[in-house]
Parts: sequence; structure tokens; C-alpha cells
Amino acid sequence: MSDDAALDLRASDADRERVAEVLRDAVAEGRLDMEEFEERLEAAYTARTYGELAPLTRDLPGAAAPVPVSFVKEPVRGEGWAGRVTGGGGSSTGAVAILSGFERKGRWTVPKRFSCFAFMGGGELDLREADFADHEVEISCVAIMGGVQVIVEPGVEVVVRGVGVMGAFEHPRDDGPVDPGAPRVVISGFAFWGGVGVERKLRRSERQRLKEQRRLERAERREQRRERREP
Repeated sequence: MSDDAALDLRASDADRERVAEVLRDAVAEGRLDMEEFEERLEAAYTARTYGELAPLTRDLPGAAAPVPVSFVKEPVRGEGWAGRVTGGGGSSTGAVAILSGFERKGRWTVPKRFSCFAFMGGGELDLREADFADHEVEISCVAIMGGVQVIVEPGVEVVVRGVGVMGAFEHPRDDGPVDPGAPRVVISGFAFWGGVGVERKLRRSERQRLKEQRRLERAERREQRRERREP
């Protein structure tokens, strides 16, 4: 495939995360100022094609090719937690929101340690569709006049160790026992005039399954009532 044809192909979430990781390294090393980092990061997460991603890292070390993407199709994820605790590294190791926001959701890999920082901004980390690099992962959150929301599905063990000063680290509502093989998520950090919240929500596929189950049960009850009314 020619380079021009590759640039027109649709980018995936994993491609966007690879570019975002290069940008985070660049701002940490002083190669980008915060304003340019935020502009490029926003452009990365809104990019639709490889051609839109390529210019964002072209002048930075760490981008091995003009288009830092892979055309190798990822293997299908196995069912259950055994297929979601993958080992290795994460697809994203951190996030920053300064007078802005960040979001991680959908299919991504949570590393053994993920660090995020929110200053007068906010972020959301949705782990319901994520893979995990280890059976225990730590999410370190610093929220200063800002907030971070972590979303997990029922059955995941969550341990909250953060400290709040005129702020708070919320503990999730207990939704029953821990699933066998489920990862342990440790949430640590510091909140000053801000907060870190943890919420349990069902995955979209599970909500749809339960909705369909309730629909079938209602239809069955209606059929039973109709049969009882018939002579």
C-alpha cells in the first residue's frame, strides 16, 4: 500500500493513543509547551484518518515513522477476565487536564500504574471495556480545583487510598462479591478543592442483554394472561 493511500485510511483508538503517548513524553521533556500540547492532543483525539495524525508527531522524537500506526489486526479478545488481563504494558500511561479535560474509554489497556493530573479541569476513566496489564493496577490521581471520575463494572475489586484536603475521594457503592479472576483497582493520590469519584456501572452490552431479557419476560407474561382469558 502506498503512503498516500495509507494516509486516507481511518485511524483507530489505539492509533490515537500511540500519538497521545508521544505528545505526553514531549511535553514532559520540554519539547512542547502546554498550549501546543493541548492543541495537538485535542487534534489527536478528534483525528479520523492517519493523515490527520501524522503531522502531530512529525517533528518529535519517538515517532518512528511519519504515520505511527499498525495495519496488523489485533487478535479477538477472549471471554471473561482471563482474556482481559493481558500482561505487558498499557496503551496509555497517563493523562493531563489543565483548564481542560481528558477521557479514556472503550477498548484500551490499563497499565500497572496510570497517573493523571487535573487542575481546574476534569477527566473520566472508564474501565468497563478495558483490558488490564496486570491483576492489580494502580490509578494515581491528583485533582486540584478539578475532578476525576473512575467508572468500573460490578465485580471489580476497588481499593481507595487517596487523601482529600478540602476535597474528597469517594468510595464506590458495593455491588456484591468480586468476580473470580477480576482485577484489583487501587485508586490513590491527592485532592485539594477537588474530588475523585468512583462509580459502578454495567457495560453497555450487559445493559442491552438485561433490557432484552426484561422485554422477553414481559412478552411471556402477556402471553400467559392472554391464554388464561381464552375459553
